Amino acid sequence: MMTVDRDNFREKLLAYLNQYLYDIQDSDGNWTVKGFIDVFKNVYTISLDTKVISKVLEIMLFPKIRQFAIENNFDIVLSKEQNFYPDISFIGKNNGEKIALDIKSTYRTSKTTASGFTLGAFTGYFRDRTSKKNITFPYGEYKKHYVLGIIYTKQDEHIDEYKIYSIAELKRILSVIKDIEFILQEKYKIATDRPWNSDSKDIASTTKIDELREGSGVFADYGVDVFDDYWVYYMTNDMAHQVDLPKPPYRNIKEYFEYKPAVYQRFMEVFKISR
Repeated sequence: MMTVDRDNFREKLLAYLNQYLYDIQDSDGNWTVKGFIDVFKNVYTISLDTKVISKVLEIMLFPKIRQFAIENNFDIVLSKEQNFYPDISFIGKNNGEKIALDIKSTYRTSKTTASGFTLGAFTGYFRDRTSKKNITFPYGEYKKHYVLGIIYTKQDEHIDEYKIYSIAELKRILSVIKDIEFILQEKYKIATDRPWNSDSKDIASTTKIDELREGSGVFADYGVDVFDDYWVYYMTNDMAHQVDLPKPPYRNIKEYFEYKPAVYQRFMEVFKISR
């Protein structure tokens, strides 16, 4: 039986999906999806809009993920609404353990960096772990929280979004993305210590591709407990002002450990013992 603690889940799912790469891109690394087709066999090219690309990639992955679940003795539950967390909930048929899987996509901005993606809210259900609002099951019921990241490169060549093609012209249609890569990590391992932007209540991922692949973000060494504590008590400027604080108690991991030295001390003690 597959157990979450050994992280067989991550290794097996990533290996399973990597086999699928040969079905969604050709030998040159170009995405096999060329556009949308109507009943008259007209083909409309896909927009360069990242939201459109992300949704099509998700739709392509769902059948493969469902098959993985069947083969590995999981039930799966899809999110009820688009803004619900997570995209997919795995439930072990033997032990009832729940695993959260959120699907995210991002494009490369250089050979070593990507645009990054949001990792969900640090308010709401993240803080109230028994809440059922905007989440399939209460956050605290999940054994682990994974992010399936899809990294791709946008085509440099011009895409004519106004041109309509026929089926016979399929090979002439330029793929809007290429060089697709899957990463699969626990959420805390690829998180940063800052929100997506100054007004956001979403956690931002690292933008370094190596850190996404290796799961070596800011919190990777400190563990999920430090990640949880950091974001449960994190405040934006507005949140601090609402409780009559002139500024947030901390804005990064260094300031967090200065604000909560006991947490850092406990980490160092555990780290020494584990060594």
